Amino acid sequence: MKKVAILQSNYIPWKGYFDIIDSVDEFIFYDEMQYTKNDWRNRNKIKTQNGLIWLTIPCETKGSISNFQKINETKITDKRWAKKHWNSIQLNYAKAPYFKEYKEFFENLYKDCENEEYLCNVNYKFIYAINDLLGIKTKISFSQDYGLIEGKTERLVDLVKKAGGTEYLSGPAAKDYIVKDCFDKENIKLSWMDYSGYREYPQLFPPFEHGVTVLDLIFNTGKDAISYIRKKG
Repeated sequence: MKKVAILQSNYIPWKGYFDIIDSVDEFIFYDEMQYTKNDWRNRNKIKTQNGLIWLTIPCETKGSISNFQKINETKITDKRWAKKHWNSIQLNYAKAPYFKEYKEFFENLYKDCENEEYLCNVNYKFIYAINDLLGIKTKISFSQDYGLIEGKTERLVDLVKKAGGTEYLSGPAAKDYIVKDCFDKENIKLSWMDYSGYREYPQLFPPFEHGVTVLDLIFNTGKDAISYIRKKG
């Protein structure tokens, strides 16, 4: 039995993103898909004393939405983003219990991303680094490693097959378009990720908010962060 998940890369994702990575045997980055503006690909939220704010990486888009632009073709337009984001994180998390412990780690990561030309490479660096920090050992691969066929659901089924998977774990938003019969025909089990039931943790600036970057969890809980991702309810 082998469980596979397939998702687009996101910027400093929330804890649920790492939960789905941790829940499978192989996680496939799906960055040959359409880049969407004002989405999780290039931005995420942090907490401040004045409420939630977005940290957004400025990216170019190819004119009208009808022009197909892959996520892995999307370029960053302003190299000052990394310094700005790190300054915002420092300002708002300096008093978090474990910020000092991880300050150098993330400061170096931001510095390492300053000259990256492509958004996806920034996302990969952060996701790989955070996986290591959390102790997540899941195999990571890329859709371009396997090649894509036509058909929205058919493409996913084919990727799972090429990865040697017997089960596909999907995010719940895909229920709107996934055709279960396509998986049934190939004897691949279709499962749905459940993002409910996460425990609250000590968090700066109440009220509590689940839907923020995983950095919030790390700075507030340190080495216990993975337990808030794995242990629900």
